[in-house]
Amino acid sequence: MPERIEADRVRELCGDGAQLVEVLPAQEYADEHLAGAINIPLKTLDAHTTAQLAKGEAVIVYCWDYL
Repeated sequence: MPERIEADRVRELCGDGAQLVEVLPAQEYADEHLAGAINIPLKTLDAHTTAQLAKGEAVIVYCWDYL
């Protein structure tokens, strides 16, 4: 179930093996992203593109927002 989490929880989950997925377009991912994150642009997010994720591990999906 999706939920909003803060940076401390992200670090904790990543320490426990969570996977980071950045959903911005590839160029924005290339410019800057969190260490260890993979890029799956939101417009391509589907069963095929997420097949690379480890089953049974938490997934943190994020998008850098300047608002």
